[in-house]
Parts: sequence; structure tokens; C-alpha cells
Amino acid sequence: MAHEELVDQKKYLEESCKNKCVKPLIQYEVCVKRIEGDDGGKHCTGQYFDYFSCVDKCVAPKLFAKLK
Repeated sequence: MAHEELVDQKKYLEESCKNKCVKPLIQYEVCVKRIEGDDGGKHCTGQYFDYFSCVDKCVAPKLFAKLK
């Protein structure tokens, strides 16, 4: 019985979903640029989570459909 290399489907699905989440990505990038050079008091955590929440919402139905 041959062993197959398992492929992480989530990684591929995330790439396909990133195009649908451009607005939160742009907001995150603007925030990062705005606080560039800050001494650590400011952060873009909210925008970061907004972006990945968008990606996760896109990925979830596609990923769960592929699970056995």
C-alpha cells in the first residue's frame, strides 16, 4: 500500500480567497504604513484580524466540503 503525501488544502483555498478580501487587506496595509517607525505604542491588530476573518469566512465552506 503506497503512502500518499498529504496536501494542506487550506493553504490553497486561502490563496484563492485573498482576491475577495482586498478591502480589509488595503486597510491593514494603510495602517502598517501609518504607524511605521512608531516605538511600539500603536498596532494594527484589528485590521489584521479583519483581513484574516474575511479570508477564513471565504475558506470555511470550501474546506469543510472537502473533508471526509
